[in-house]
Amino acid sequence: MLGAIVILCTALTGSVAGAAPSTSDGNWATWQKDLAGSRFASAEHRVKADNVKNLKLKWAFAYPTTKGAMTRSEPAVVGDTVYFGGTDGKFYARDARTGAAKWEFALTSVNPENTRPVVWDGPAVSDGKVFFGDAGGYFYALDVRTGALKWTSRIDTHPYAGVTGSPIVHEGRVYIGVSSTENAEQRRDYPCCTFRGHLDSLDANTGELKWRYYTVPEPKQAGTWPNGVPKYEPSGVGVWSSPVIDPYTGTLYVGTGQNYTGSGGDFDTLLALDARTGGVRWKNQVTKADTWRVECTKPDPGGYCPGLADGTALDYDIGATPNIVRLGDRTLVGVGQKSGVYHMFDARTGKVEWRRQLGVPTGSGGGGESGIQWGSSFDGRRLYIASYKANPGTLFAVNPANGDVLWRTPNPADGCTTGGAAQYPEVCALAHGPAATSSPGLVWEGSSDGKLRAYDSASGRVLWTYDTIRTFTGVNGLEGMGSTISGTGGGAVIAHGMVYVQSGYLPAYGKDKRRVLLAFGL
Repeated sequence: MLGAIVILCTALTGSVAGAAPSTSDGNWATWQKDLAGSRFASAEHRVKADNVKNLKLKWAFAYPTTKGAMTRSEPAVVGDTVYFGGTDGKFYARDARTGAAKWEFALTSVNPENTRPVVWDGPAVSDGKVFFGDAGGYFYALDVRTGALKWTSRIDTHPYAGVTGSPIVHEGRVYIGVSSTENAEQRRDYPCCTFRGHLDSLDANTGELKWRYYTVPEPKQAGTWPNGVPKYEPSGVGVWSSPVIDPYTGTLYVGTGQNYTGSGGDFDTLLALDARTGGVRWKNQVTKADTWRVECTKPDPGGYCPGLADGTALDYDIGATPNIVRLGDRTLVGVGQKSGVYHMFDARTGKVEWRRQLGVPTGSGGGGESGIQWGSSFDGRRLYIASYKANPGTLFAVNPANGDVLWRTPNPADGCTTGGAAQYPEVCALAHGPAATSSPGLVWEGSSDGKLRAYDSASGRVLWTYDTIRTFTGVNGLEGMGSTISGTGGGAVIAHGMVYVQSGYLPAYGKDKRRVLLAFGL
């Protein structure tokens, strides 16, 4: 393992070390961990660099078989309860230490006609409620103790709209972005595309819409596709990521996706909005043009992907959640892009402070797979950023003041030849899809080779590895098998001496196997 690590700088100086966002209770109540999006379990004191090698599996939960479904709901942990969404149209509350059942909620109880009642986001727990959305465009607030429905809202009625990014709650409001799978529609008789991305502010007690920020103008018909089917543009610009909020200035920061058709709106942009009104404080568009959908990956897209001809079919959207970074009297906000670039801005003005290329794009027609996917972590000294299919995916520690790379650790080269992945050479990839997580002295990252790893935060040395591509007997009596660790649910959650991770994203190991939530402890 050590031979794969290149140390570029051993430590940050005291002058560049920042103030780590912290919550003293040890809970992990929201996907972002805190308002600043640190993904840093600052209060963790049980699992440390010197004992992480002793982590053992404490329990597993196997999801009922649902064809084609992926585990995408990163858990929230508050007190003695873990909250997460399933692949089976249910939302669960379980004992955090034992996995014993507390309650469950069926999403179809709200609307039996909902054709996509699957939880894709991580829940947020606040003020006695747990908030989450689903792939059908519904948003829910449940009682944390009983699972009773407090309120629900259909936040988008577009047939392809869904909630991928996770909510954040602040001062009586819950904020949530809306994305869409319309970019994956490949029927050439479909009048593509009509979806508009947006970010919503809802009253946390009632679900009332307080404001909505659309990221793209309303699509209008702009001629036809080569087969005569109506074409609409501009479209897309979904909000795939989770927002963060600076409570001192009341500014909300969130990234946006690419256009599906045409070119317009706030595509590939970091937005800074007034959290109370939705008004724009600044925005920085990091790509000049980016119009991409799955049609662009076909061998002969013809006129169905115009961006291939002019080099604008990039798939370089910002799917990652920002990090608010405080360095002395300066406040910065940084975000990773699927181009492989991490951008750092002045949080007040949007001025670029620095940029660092951490992954090299693989080319047009979907080159964004080599970049930064879902998010990064900041522990007050270093940013931890992972690249996805970057031959191999690599975990970086970066100086937040200037972007210098402090260390880099590639996905271990034996990831596809050891453990369960060795049985699936045609599936395995050395790729880091999840957002990084940190705790004192440690960084956590999962891989498409099915392994969860803990790294020394000062050196990048791998300290612990667990192979999830194996069979587990769940506490719910079902048998399941791990798979790729990736997507919105693949980030590790550290709370109260326990480590949680979802295993079961694409590419899939084992056809239509039950996937699993795993819980580790000392």
